[in-house]
Amino acid sequence: MTTQPERSVKLAYSHLFIAVAASVLLLWSYWSTLAEMLWRWNNDPQYSHGFLVPSFAGYLLWLRRGMMANAPWSTSVWGFAVLIVGCALRLVGTRFHYGYLDQISLLPCVLGILMILGGIPALRWSWPAVAFLCFMVPLPHAISMAMSGPMQSFATQASTFVLQTLGRPAVSEGNVILINDVELGIVEACSGLRMLVVFFALSTGVALLIEKPIWERLFVAASAVPIALASNVIRIAGTGLLFDLAGDAVNHDFVHDAMGWLMMPIGLAFLVLELWVLNNLLLEPDASTRPARASQVTLQRVEIHPVTMYAKEKGSRRARTAAQPTAEQREPEPQPQNR
Repeated sequence: MTTQPERSVKLAYSHLFIAVAASVLLLWSYWSTLAEMLWRWNNDPQYSHGFLVPSFAGYLLWLRRGMMANAPWSTSVWGFAVLIVGCALRLVGTRFHYGYLDQISLLPCVLGILMILGGIPALRWSWPAVAFLCFMVPLPHAISMAMSGPMQSFATQASTFVLQTLGRPAVSEGNVILINDVELGIVEACSGLRMLVVFFALSTGVALLIEKPIWERLFVAASAVPIALASNVIRIAGTGLLFDLAGDAVNHDFVHDAMGWLMMPIGLAFLVLELWVLNNLLLEPDASTRPARASQVTLQRVEIHPVTMYAKEKGSRRARTAAQPTAEQREPEPQPQNR
């Protein structure tokens, strides 16, 4: 007769075999898609962080491994549904030559396989890591172009305002900033979209790691937008200020590249400052200093009517007056006797 430990060992080996087989099949099916993303990560600075995204997702799974320590591994029918959705996305992307759908379809396929292996507990355990993988997928070209134009205009206007505030005669014409004899062009690469994508991935990773309420995590993730925009404005304004003050004494290409490298430390400083403010602005009361709560609180509704109160007070006065003895009813005081 087979004992319970032997059954659990056989079940673990069977799930491990299915997981390995599914992973090999998935890699074989998506090898061309993965090769295309690897080429984009290696040649496009906007998505050079893609190499770190799978590693961070694996680290996040490791941190949350306690959720699956005692959870039963059971197959979920919903896993097949999610897997079918992923396959459908890939078929549509391949049929209409839409690379983004082909690449993003990898995420529901991975999630579907995990749900088939572990059911709903596997979904609770893995969904943050699988969702974080979306940062390794490059945005569609149409979306990048639609976001780049407004961000270029904002960077030009905001940087011009900063330079004017610092006392420099800066004027913007289109996406060009004129400072005396210096023309500073804000091209598409200077729009800040690259840093926006990077900081979204970074802020989301920090939000997933910190142990805070959900609204604070969402706030940290959403702060990637103002942090990226502010860092880009500081970079452009600093570059224009150095060009105007130093002139031809400095290498313009070196200054441009150096200010671009400084965007990441500036953004990280903003993120650290934000976390410090959240930790010190919103303080949770200590359990030892909290006042002891009553075991039970009884509430009683009291209605006050002025007329009724006046009538009761008048009646009580009459009763007190009637209870007092009159002058005739009082006993005469004893008179002193003359000797």
